[in-house]
Amino acid sequence: MRRREFLLAATAMMAARAVRAQQKAMPVVGLLSSASPGQIDAYLAAFRQGLAETGYVEGQNVSIEYRWAENHYDRLPGLAAQLVGREVDVIATNGGEPSAFAAKKATSTIPIVFHAGDAIADGLVSNLARPGGNLTGVSLFAPESLSKQFQLLSELVPQAKLIALVDTGARPSVAAAVGEVEAAARAKGMQFQLITVATDRDIEVAYATLGQLRATALVSADGTRADQLVALAARHGIPAVYNQRVFPTAGGLLSYGVSLPAVYVIKGNYSGRILKGAKPGELPVQQPDKFELVINLKTAKTLGLTVPQSLLARADEVIE
Repeated sequence: MRRREFLLAATAMMAARAVRAQQKAMPVVGLLSSASPGQIDAYLAAFRQGLAETGYVEGQNVSIEYRWAENHYDRLPGLAAQLVGREVDVIATNGGEPSAFAAKKATSTIPIVFHAGDAIADGLVSNLARPGGNLTGVSLFAPESLSKQFQLLSELVPQAKLIALVDTGARPSVAAAVGEVEAAARAKGMQFQLITVATDRDIEVAYATLGQLRATALVSADGTRADQLVALAARHGIPAVYNQRVFPTAGGLLSYGVSLPAVYVIKGNYSGRILKGAKPGELPVQQPDKFELVINLKTAKTLGLTVPQSLLARADEVIE
């Protein structure tokens, strides 16, 4: 009996060693996310697509270790430290600047692939063409996108007299485009108001006020707030335009902005190239070249709006 137990224990030990050896031989990508599991599935699929472009398939010849902050940004530094302690081969971040900075502070040696609003203005890199150091990725800064959102909202609600830009602080680069949007609003005879909100209470008060004023709104926010902001807009009857597809998917009226799935393909591709030996500091930080317009027709009808055919014809997706 003892001999049988010894053989079973030895077999189990050998199997465990084999698993550890296999895991050690397989490169590891650490994914540091501000979101919760399930919130960014579409982006992860795009990330895996980018990895596959370089020959890496999760579970076959690359492992991905996930760390989820579950929308608690204060957890990001600790999660980044875990990935560094795990000695992953590259860290890819989700969640914009907070995740990117948490990873940057955690390591100056492990390659980091990020996306951020404005990589230079935010202080992540000093040069897009040759970022140097251990960071590269995608800089989303596109001031024309905010002007485009204003144009689309003007087409959809031509009778609007007041437009507000609601900024939750998700994109520091928004400030660079505010003047242009304000000038465009004034030229159309519209009042313009910039509202910066920091807490949930601020957001609720702002939306209640906008509802009373019968205002329209451009909303700059992280996609993790989609359910909250869309619900507030619906409650107060505010026609709002957003910067990410996730908002109309959650019931928002319309979005125009950088195609985030396309961004994640780039990030997956860069992660794979780094695993093959590329140096992050020599991979240029890319800028967006793909934008998408998504319209929620059901929400438009609920708000009593008729979407012009010219707008529908330009949409990348119409949600019925």
